[in-house]
Amino acid sequence: MILYFSATGNSEYVARRIAAGLNDECVNLFDKICISDNTPVEVSRPLVVVVPTYAWRIPRIIESWLERTPITADKGIYFVMTCGGSIANAGAYLKRLCAKKELDYRGCAEIVMPENYIALFQTPGHEEAERIIDAAEPVIDRVIDRIKAGGPLPEKEPSLVDRLSSGIVNDLFYPTTVHAKKFRVTGACVSCGMCARVCPLDNIRLKDGSPVWGSSCTHCMACINRCPMEAIEYGKRSQGKPRYVCTRKAPKPKS
Repeated sequence: MILYFSATGNSEYVARRIAAGLNDECVNLFDKICISDNTPVEVSRPLVVVVPTYAWRIPRIIESWLERTPITADKGIYFVMTCGGSIANAGAYLKRLCAKKELDYRGCAEIVMPENYIALFQTPGHEEAERIIDAAEPVIDRVIDRIKAGGPLPEKEPSLVDRLSSGIVNDLFYPTTVHAKKFRVTGACVSCGMCARVCPLDNIRLKDGSPVWGSSCTHCMACINRCPMEAIEYGKRSQGKPRYVCTRKAPKPKS
């Protein structure tokens, strides 16, 4: 089973590529998180969790879901993290989580995909995004081969910067940066409600036809990147930047 969480499609694409390579099923954690579904997960095949990187670790909403959900994975649990640059020392925290849940941690792979964190970084145009995904394809293939073989995913030795990024920087990032206060809507809004539908925490509602953000934002950037009218901005940081959504289609598992 491949569990995935994806705001703009990067992790979904990688998850579906892995599912096709392993001829396994994909389960969207977005649906489970939205309804607080913590039904036990029991698999006899390898369990693969594919998620984006938030401040050099897995998203805290995913970590919380994993902590609350009973999981039985007889052949171990693999993590695959998509990122715009690096996952730093994320694996150390995943290993600790797995030890707490008595799961056989089989490593964490880093897959560099197009940047979607428009609140801080430059997002790519279509051609650049395609080049980045092209470069990721052989890395995804190697991950599939490793899981097929039953071996652990290789992990690099973290540097001091990696440890600091996944440690103190992550700890500071959430209370100082992860909020919805800077999101705003422009006159281009057509009240389609897409932003509300794609929010995994049900944090957006329409008031008089315009989106209003609550206090449960996880900074996944789904609302701003998936708005069909590009009518959402994040302060001044997103102005003039291309919105990014992964449009590449992954093959389907063989029946």
